[in-house]
Parts: sequence; structure tokens; C-alpha cells
Amino acid sequence: MVPRCLTIATSDSGGGAGIQADLKAFARLGCHGMSAIVALTAQSTTSVTDVHEAPPAFVRAQLDAVFDDIGVDAAKTGMLFSSRIIEAVADFLSEQPVTLVVDPVMVAASGAKLLQDDAVSILVAELFPLATVVTPNLHEACALAGVSYAEAADRRSLAEAIHRLGAPAVIVTGGHGAEPVDWLFDGERHIPIPVERYGDEATHGAGCTHSASLAALLAHGESLEDAARGAAALASEAVRNGLADLGAGSGPVDVFHLEALGARGVRAPR
Repeated sequence: MVPRCLTIATSDSGGGAGIQADLKAFARLGCHGMSAIVALTAQSTTSVTDVHEAPPAFVRAQLDAVFDDIGVDAAKTGMLFSSRIIEAVADFLSEQPVTLVVDPVMVAASGAKLLQDDAVSILVAELFPLATVVTPNLHEACALAGVSYAEAADRRSLAEAIHRLGAPAVIVTGGHGAEPVDWLFDGERHIPIPVERYGDEATHGAGCTHSASLAALLAHGESLEDAARGAAALASEAVRNGLADLGAGSGPVDVFHLEALGARGVRAPR
């Protein structure tokens, strides 16, 4: 059976991040992608201009529909926006345990706040313990650990601090900071995973792509370490092939290398 992957996150109207990025990563890795949309954003490569939150009961209805009929091999959460959405998601997942990647999306690369202030403690208390792994970037890791952001922040210490908050395993991702490394801590072992960086011309959706790829590889049955290495490689590849000419800001990442497909003259089957 094709692995079944669910993203519980927010729509990006620009198609670069959020639900859209997750579904593309699932497809790139041979999974059937499903979604429970918790909010809609009016979003471009430069800013988030509006957010429309879905009613928690409707979020629950989406989760019920997917789990009852199709089933889920792995899930990931992205931008959850509010405490009431987090509570609804955590309440459901506490009843339906599943391999879960929690991407604690807090602030967009454009600087827009994507998680309300009162929701951070709820995210930590209710969702972290349900996770298989939590995947903050360096900015998010520093915020969660309660320390000021620094380019040279010690990822080992940050990962341990977030583990103490209740996350069974942590990957502090390597897209920011002085050292290009994803730092995996599984509660026992520290595993640095070197990553390739390709500039910031097309990084919109890189974090979403990483966490979705991680979920997809876990759905395929890979170990956490192997899945972490694969997700790091795919996210870097997506940045390398990113669509820098789309939009006025940092362009969207590209997991399919669409420019190469176009150059080969891809046509629909007849």
C-alpha cells in the first residue's frame, strides 16, 4: 500500500509553504497526501497580509473523516495559529496515536507572526508529548528554550532543553545560524547531520518541506536517523532548485525541479 501522510496546517495562497509545500513533498516521496486545514492565509513571497482561522469543530471533522476512512501512517503539524486549534488537534491525536512530526511554526521568514503568544505554552504542554519528533529552526529553538537568538547558538544545548519540555526527540534544523547542520537528539544520542546551503533566493517553504519529508520517510518505515538525513537532503535539494524568479521576495522551494521538467518538454500522457 502507498504510505498515507497527513498534514495538519495552514494554506499558503502563494503555494510556497504550508499545506501546499507539504503535499508536494509527500508526492515527491511517493506518499498519498491528505490535509486538515486549520487556517487560510493571504500570503505572498514577501508577507502574510491576513489569516482566517477555521472553527476547531471543523478541524476535528476533517481529522475524523481522514482517520475513519483512509487511515494515516504518519502526520505532521505546521502552522496551528491559536491555542484553541492546538487544543482541538491535541485532543484528537491523544485518542488516535500516530507517528507525528511537530513543526513548531511560530514566525514566517517575512517576519509575520504565525502563532499567537498565548498558544506557545499550549503547543509545548499538549502537543510536544504526542510527537515522535519536534523540528524547530534555530529561531524557534531559541524561543522555546527561553534564550536570546544567536547565530552561534549551541544546538546541542537547545535540543536538550526542548527535550526537557516533553519532546521525545528534537531536530534543530540547519537553515539558519553559523553552522549548516541539522542537530538530532533522540533523548540519548546527539547526531549532527551536515546540510548544504544554497543562499536565500528561494527558501520559502524550506522548513515545511523538511518536516513533511521527514513525516513521509517515517511513513515509509525508515528509522528516525535515516529519515532525518533524507529530509535534510531533500530540503536542501528543494532550495537548490528553488524558483527564485517567482515573486518579489524569497521564491518558493521546488521539490520537483520544475525547470528541468519544462526543459525536457514534459507532456501529459495520451
